Amino acid sequence: MRSVPQHHTRPIWAEISASRLRDNFRALQAAAGPQVEMLAVVKADAYGHGAVECAPVLAAAGARWLGVTSVEEGVAVRSALGILPQGLMPRVLVMCGLWPTEESAVLDRGLTPVVWEPYHLDLLEAEARRRGMPARSVAVHAEIDTGMARQGVPPGPLLDRLQARFTPDSPLLLEGVMTHLASTEVADDPQNHQQTIAFAKALVQVAAAGLHPAWVHAGNTSSTDSGYAAREVSALAESVGARAMTRAGLALYGYALPLAFLHLDGPAAVANVAASLQPVMTWKTRIISLREIGVGDTVGYSATFVAPAHMRVALLPVGYADGFRRGLSSSTAQPGGSVLVHGMRAPIVGRVSMDLTVVDVSAIPHAAIGDEVVLIGEQRAEFVGADEQAALAGTSVYEILCGISDRVARTLVE
Repeated sequence: MRSVPQHHTRPIWAEISASRLRDNFRALQAAAGPQVEMLAVVKADAYGHGAVECAPVLAAAGARWLGVTSVEEGVAVRSALGILPQGLMPRVLVMCGLWPTEESAVLDRGLTPVVWEPYHLDLLEAEARRRGMPARSVAVHAEIDTGMARQGVPPGPLLDRLQARFTPDSPLLLEGVMTHLASTEVADDPQNHQQTIAFAKALVQVAAAGLHPAWVHAGNTSSTDSGYAAREVSALAESVGARAMTRAGLALYGYALPLAFLHLDGPAAVANVAASLQPVMTWKTRIISLREIGVGDTVGYSATFVAPAHMRVALLPVGYADGFRRGLSSSTAQPGGSVLVHGMRAPIVGRVSMDLTVVDVSAIPHAAIGDEVVLIGEQRAEFVGADEQAALAGTSVYEILCGISDRVARTLVE
């Protein structure tokens, strides 16, 4: 666990619930089914929740695979896991490849990189041979581009060239084959079917080359919800004698995109796991100042808010440098976001600035300096979600959570 630094005295912090994180992981694994392994994604500092806090909790909950963006993230997660008992140490999949000079860390830390460019294999093979590592001792997962035109090697000649590198005497082992789907939140989107067909063709091509990956994986939370992971991913893996795996990120932390259907008679097997998820983060601060303002007084930069009546306002030590979005600002004509004080909503007044935000506590007369304020999360019977803030700020829940800066200390609670 990453402890709150001793020098951190500014009253702004995020509490990360270990019990909710465990429950979310287990709900996702149950929804995917026993035949599908659930990889827990902790990239982007666990979607803003703190990877060094979350990774050990997920490992203890039964996650046998963790996903990170980069080798650098993988090294941090490995360090956070420490020394776990045999059988409990998860594998760490580096999902965005590697870059020159990172190959040593991959081998030193036992990371498993996703590869699709020949230079990925060049780096790993050269370093493994320099170390005298035996044949097929460096496991990699190859990504197939089935329609996102982002990462991955397309089926056909380029895939042939890549898989030709996995010779019997090479230290490289093709342990897994994966793809990423673009439209799984629309359960019956034709692109899902097209990508599945392209992936199936690639797996036939891999098998024809005499390669036998242990893992085949695709999908995310939405594909678990829709039953895609249980149906298509399982079938694809079975076709080449591999184990099936899918990947969950955002849902681990309590949020999920709503599952949609193009047709009313969409897939019948819908897990609806989103309904059982619990937000893992509660982002908090405290009131540091209070004042009374009169009719006609202005608040904040550019005087966008003019008080229509006598008001009592509270000052919070949080702003967009902390990740509290400027898009939550209000004006005289347009309401903005809210925070929670004593279990009641306190509307944001004026513009959110870099370090400070003003809220209206006129309806909360007992509000006092030092009172705890919830920016994201629940307080008593009220709740402010990251998805609510995303809608107000014109962005996605991913960006709200990942945008919470390092100025905000993360602390693990049960």
